[in-house]
Amino acid sequence: MGCWLAFFLTCFLLGTVGLGWVVNGFLILIAFLIISPVIAWFGVRWWLRRNLVEDQCPVCAYEFTGFNNTQCQCPSCGEVLKIEQGRFKRLTAPGTIDVEAVEVSVEQIED
Repeated sequence: MGCWLAFFLTCFLLGTVGLGWVVNGFLILIAFLIISPVIAWFGVRWWLRRNLVEDQCPVCAYEFTGFNNTQCQCPSCGEVLKIEQGRFKRLTAPGTIDVEAVEVSVEQIED
């Protein structure tokens, strides 16, 4: 109780002498220190919700997360991927044609 009384008495004396701006500056600083972590928390959550992408690798179907509009490497197969519009895409050189292999069963034809 005595500490609060001394604080208010000091603030009152500074205000009467014409140094109220010191008290106002101190109170603004305290308010900023209290409010800024709350604003930062909501800002970081909003940014992560917009930029964190969870998808499957188009090569090996391993599911992992990455940041939107960046390049990353699949932790399972090592394929270099580009993350665009919330999807993982293979990063290939221009002119490269993607081909999917198909297994064909072998039958012996006897003559």
